[in-house]
Amino acid sequence: PGAPGAPESPAAARAAARALGFAADSVVVEKGAHRLTLFLGGTVARVYDVALGQSPVGAKERAGDNRTPEGLYHIEGRNPFSRYHLGLRVSYPNAQDRARARALGVEPGGDIMLHGLPNGQGQVGAAHRAYDWTNGCVAVTDEEIEEIWSAVPVGTPIRFVP
Repeated sequence: PGAPGAPESPAAARAAARALGFAADSVVVEKGAHRLTLFLGGTVARVYDVALGQSPVGAKERAGDNRTPEGLYHIEGRNPFSRYHLGLRVSYPNAQDRARARALGVEPGGDIMLHGLPNGQGQVGAAHRAYDWTNGCVAVTDEEIEEIWSAVPVGTPIRFVP
């Protein structure tokens, strides 16, 4: 991994996927079910329970609304130096999100990630899922984000559904 948000090299992506045994070709986050699923060729490869933004109902509209986006995005970068254990950057806001925010007269927000727990708090483990605690990101355990990090290359589509 390179600088925060930097694209990974194709060789690094292949090596990470080989270590796990597969590279996901799509990701779906089902907000209502608090579930993240990795797919390979239309088949479920892995499923994870997640915590979401503190106000998970509805699509993200503005900075500070603590909502997790809805719609189709892609993984646009990696942040190995995040204040959370690893971070995969989501391409929110897209052009439609920026236009909606402009029409509302607000900032769309950004910096939406799939990430682990806050650095130094990995011992919390799965208990973090007892409530939605992020500012709009999707959180998993540190072990789970390590697996997702290895399986999900930059450019992978990610769909958020209600």
